[in-house]
Amino acid sequence: MFFKRKYIILLFIIVLISGLVSSFTLNNKSIKSSEKDKVILQLVSYILQKWHFDKRDINDDFSEKVYYSYLESMDGQKRFFLQNDITSLSPYRYLLDDEIDELNTNFFDVSYKKFQVRFEQVRGFYKDLLKTPFDFSKEESINVDYEKIEYVKSISELENRWRKNLKFSALAIYTDKIKVEKVKKKQDSTYAMKSFEVLEKEARDKVLENMNIYFEYMDDLDEKDWFSIYINTISSQFDPHTFYFAPQEKEVFDTSMSGQYEGIGARLQKKNQEIKIIELLSGGPVWKDKLLEVGDIILKVSQKDKETIEVTGMRLDDVVKFIKGPKNTKVTLTVKRVDGTIEDITITRGVVELEETYAKSTIIKKGDTKIGFIDLPKFYIDFKKAEEINASSDVKREIEELKKQNIEGLIIDLRSNGGGSLKTVVDMTGLFIKEGPVVQVKSIGQEKEVLYDTDDSITWDGPLVILVSENSASASEILAGALQDYKRAVIIGGEQTYGKGTVQNVIELDNMMKKNTYGKLGAIKITTDKFYRINGSSTQLKGIKSDISYPTPYTYIALGERDQENPLAWDTISETDYSVWENPIDYDYILTKSKNRISNDSIFSLIDEQAKWIKQQQDKMIYSLNYNSYNDELKTNELYVERFDFWDNYKTSFDLEYTTKDKEKIAVDEKLKSKRKRWHQSLKSDIYLDESVNVINDLISNK
Repeated sequence: MFFKRKYIILLFIIVLISGLVSSFTLNNKSIKSSEKDKVILQLVSYILQKWHFDKRDINDDFSEKVYYSYLESMDGQKRFFLQNDITSLSPYRYLLDDEIDELNTNFFDVSYKKFQVRFEQVRGFYKDLLKTPFDFSKEESINVDYEKIEYVKSISELENRWRKNLKFSALAIYTDKIKVEKVKKKQDSTYAMKSFEVLEKEARDKVLENMNIYFEYMDDLDEKDWFSIYINTISSQFDPHTFYFAPQEKEVFDTSMSGQYEGIGARLQKKNQEIKIIELLSGGPVWKDKLLEVGDIILKVSQKDKETIEVTGMRLDDVVKFIKGPKNTKVTLTVKRVDGTIEDITITRGVVELEETYAKSTIIKKGDTKIGFIDLPKFYIDFKKAEEINASSDVKREIEELKKQNIEGLIIDLRSNGGGSLKTVVDMTGLFIKEGPVVQVKSIGQEKEVLYDTDDSITWDGPLVILVSENSASASEILAGALQDYKRAVIIGGEQTYGKGTVQNVIELDNMMKKNTYGKLGAIKITTDKFYRINGSSTQLKGIKSDISYPTPYTYIALGERDQENPLAWDTISETDYSVWENPIDYDYILTKSKNRISNDSIFSLIDEQAKWIKQQQDKMIYSLNYNSYNDELKTNELYVERFDFWDNYKTSFDLEYTTKDKEKIAVDEKLKSKRKRWHQSLKSDIYLDESVNVINDLISNK
């Protein structure tokens, strides 16, 4: 009943917005029929101030943030503007709130024109810089801490900055080419290696080719594209998930939401001029083959019969266009891993396979003990076929199947689970508790609502572990948080989960006007709701803290919501009435035993060492442009990385066997048999699952 009511409330909000905006008229401050930009500016600012969850004043402080953010969007690497350009723009620093109120776009107009002038100046000299051979024996360095370096004061200084950037790109290519030549010589002693001079020329030519492509694509950006970036700079000050879609971007968004999007199956974000992987879509190509990880940075994109394109500093939408493509075609990405190593990854594009996101189970055997293991990549539901396609009912069926085979404990893996249906996670929580509250929701203009499990039956009442990671988000955090509050399960993972405790809705700007004479205006995705645990704590930003925290390669770096720009704050509301599990877990006993195992395990010690090294690599901002120094550092890093090459060789202390249901299926389905075999192989090298099994055994012995 509540879900029906909740749906009606949300529908009412949408209808209310539609009703209000259908009679919405623009004020007459500076608006003319041809001034589409100003129309969009007013509509977006109106929606943000009226319906964003975290209403805020558009004041001088807001103006300053927009000012710096937009300059970063235009020229984050400080390769175009001079210091006197910034000085001339500085009077706008505290005026943008007034411009928004007055529907004035002076700052955008002036900054856009200045950028175009500098862009043409740089285009006039970058080719000349690449005509002169680079001296890789010279002792000089480059600082890539773009946030802290200053704008240069003159064109000559700007040329020198570009020279260093171009040399840095050429040095990486030059070093790779030397490696290739040495390999060829090793394979064939008669091979005549190319001279350093030839390789240096080839490296410069490749950089020139990349730069030509970059400037061509920058040329394709017109004023409306830059204005979309400006509007998004304003929107993103409210939170990182609030976003303006220009009309053509809205079409792409609609396509991806319909499930017809074909690509690699990853969400990207541009931050500090870098294109970063922020989410792997469950069931997608890179998720299935474990080719990329959250935090990886895309440096280059190459396709068959097309040039390799450097994407650093490029507009995110353009990068996406290069990467996506028809299924079964290939794209090669040059990525910088979280640990600093650089690899070429070839991906066969495809669509998200829904079956890959469905719950599946297996049996873990350790000694005489049988433990059920359920992998749940997503909280899925098909509202048209809720009885057939529903994560909650599927997990229930898997548990019933595992119980037939006399399991004594249960592990649910949410490590790759980015969320999904709110209804599904409430129902699923009910499989492990008697009736009671599961999550609290605050919506715009509403009092908090409490979502309940109303079914007092329990599907599994035995020992329970929830396995999470830095990528467990949204609905995953609701389930883990509720079971933690009820003291029903032990949560095992990294320090915390992703920390996304917000919900977004999309509002079409075209529906905001009674008479629209400006053409398509686009849409805005806006944050309207926030989740809270039953203990009153928000899941936003802080996520769910693990009961048992083990070292991961990401322990010392910011991932998830913490790594976003302008995330909503963590806060609390009043807790709701609930009673903890009638047989509460002896956490002191369980945590002490696990902590002792982890601290005395040499592999976990290596992982912690790896995490510290990754943090050190990410903090490194100054690189030598001398070949010998640069190459020596690469060799040192490669040798150091080899210390951590233990993942594939690790073997767990347990055995695996298929459920009776899976045995019957794979007997007649070779494709499924292959998938299950590969899945078991990955579980057998999973040190984190190994420790989860130890914890379950502790729970069983202490039951």
